[in-house]
Amino acid sequence: DNMQVMNLTTPAQYFHVLRRQVLRKWRKPLVIMSPKSVLRLPAATSSLDELATGSFRKVIADSTVAASGVKRILLCTGKVYYDLAAKREEEGRDDLAIVRLEQLYPFPEKELAVALEPYADDVPIVWVQEEPRNMGTWWYLRALHGESLLNRALLGVFRPASASPATGSGASHKIEQAKLLEQAFDLGKIPAS
Repeated sequence: DNMQVMNLTTPAQYFHVLRRQVLRKWRKPLVIMSPKSVLRLPAATSSLDELATGSFRKVIADSTVAASGVKRILLCTGKVYYDLAAKREEEGRDDLAIVRLEQLYPFPEKELAVALEPYADDVPIVWVQEEPRNMGTWWYLRALHGESLLNRALLGVFRPASASPATGSGASHKIEQAKLLEQAFDLGKIPAS
């Protein structure tokens, strides 16, 4: 617990984590990994009320779908949340919950357990990341929890292992991103982890 690592999805979260850092009596390094593209993303906005009365949330639960109908929990961090949410809306799916992990380290196990509590015990968790398999949070989660997370099956969706974090081509990125989202939404297309 000698530092904090975050990947935030809203301006309010960014504000509250910085505010928390300044107001704490003790300080430890704060690492924030958020891509520049989130800064200009129209969906990544916060209301004045969220800024004025909210607080930092280590995990953001999904309040848009009924827990009783959920067949898969998509767990993610950062910008990929917006891609998943847009695809879910586009397809009219209400059988997928999207839970955002805002704090990566120290791992917020208690807060995640609370966010997952409404869902049936046999509903699997699918970790979704834009990064290749050998990068990002996937290996960190596997090192902490193995093949299950909080007594639920833990599957992963990611790009193939690579020496580079990105293809360097916008067109290739769009193709890879579409495939990634397709795998996240269809359990039969999730590769072996």
